[in-house]
Amino acid sequence: MTATRQQTSTIDWSVGHYEHAAARLLPAAKVLVERASPTAAEYVVDIGCGTGNAALLAAERGARVIGVDPAPRLLEVARTQAEERGLDATYALGDAADLPLPDGQIDVAISAFGLIFAPDPRAAAAELARVSAPTARIVLSAWIPGGPLAEVARVGAEAVARAVGAPAGREPFSWHDRDALQDLLGPHGFTVTVEEHRLAFTGSSAREYLDADSANHPLAVAARAVLEPAGVAAGVYQRMLEIYEAANEDPVAFKATGRYVVATARRGRE
Repeated sequence: MTATRQQTSTIDWSVGHYEHAAARLLPAAKVLVERASPTAAEYVVDIGCGTGNAALLAAERGARVIGVDPAPRLLEVARTQAEERGLDATYALGDAADLPLPDGQIDVAISAFGLIFAPDPRAAAAELARVSAPTARIVLSAWIPGGPLAEVARVGAEAVARAVGAPAGREPFSWHDRDALQDLLGPHGFTVTVEEHRLAFTGSSAREYLDADSANHPLAVAARAVLEPAGVAAGVYQRMLEIYEAANEDPVAFKATGRYVVATARRGRE
């Protein structure tokens, strides 16, 4: 799922099986870490690390890594993977606006679709600046709005808001937009560049893909707990299926392409 107009600060990312989504997002994590290019001499923080996709890839390069996430279960999954693979990656409970790190020690901050869920982007930016070294770099991935994946997420989020009688969430921060990021991070001494990438999501059919997402993704599991008692889950599911079937890029199976950016913010250099 992609970021939409929804409040994410109360989401319990430990529900469901985020490991399923993490496997689909691994190719994008590889692109992110390749762009960040952490070295064995550097200290790396992975913000919103989830089950450790990017953190583990950085640790494989020899970097000293700490992953930070608000979901205890996901941290345990990531910690187990690091131990099993003998990698120098540790994990700690926290979020983008409250990193359990001292001032000025991080060489590289990475975030694979994690920072995009920060409820307060400016607080997250200030916290990133606090923990970053004078020549640090921040490398993050963020979805570009539009396309079937974003449309399905929007349908789900709006249905939940209607079911609980809540107003629509505020317009999300444009993490994909270079100018918005420069406005956010520039005051802290960072210069931002962005580059676009694509990620294909596939399945044996649109229905199979949606069923797997509905059963596993924390956002979908949380939404279903609201929509089913309200008696609207079946209708929302059908609308989502129609979106995927109309946008399907594969005539014999299922494929939907998501567009995203990798943004790099460098401190103290152009």
